[in-house]
Amino acid sequence: MTLQMCEEAAMAAIALQATHRQPRQVPAVELKPLDPDVISDAIPAFFIGRNQAGLWVAREAHGRIGGLFLFKSSAVDFANRQSKPARCALVFPTDTFELDIENRGNPLIVLVARLLRD
Repeated sequence: MTLQMCEEAAMAAIALQATHRQPRQVPAVELKPLDPDVISDAIPAFFIGRNQAGLWVAREAHGRIGGLFLFKSSAVDFANRQSKPARCALVFPTDTFELDIENRGNPLIVLVARLLRD
C-alpha cells in the first residue's frame, strides 16, 4: 500500500471519529519570527507541530509556504522538499498552532479539518 493510500485511509478514520471527539479548548499560539541570534536568515526554517484538530502543520518561518498533513513525517518531508537543494532547520513548538496561510500540503486534509472542527 502506498503512503498516499495510507493517508487517505487514516483521514477517513479520523473523519469517522470526529463526531465523537470533544474539541480541545487550548488556544493556539501565534508564531513569531525566529531570533537571528538563534538561526541565520540564510537557513530556511520551518515550524512543525499540531493544530487544535490534531493535524500536523508545517509552516515556513517567514510565512511564505505551509501545509496541513496527517502524519508528522509528511510535514517534515514537505519542509525538506520546499527548502531544496539545501536542508532546513526544523522548529517543534510545544503549543498548538494553526496554519495561517494557504494550505500547500495535503489538499484533502482540509475536509478532515472541517469535520474535526464541527
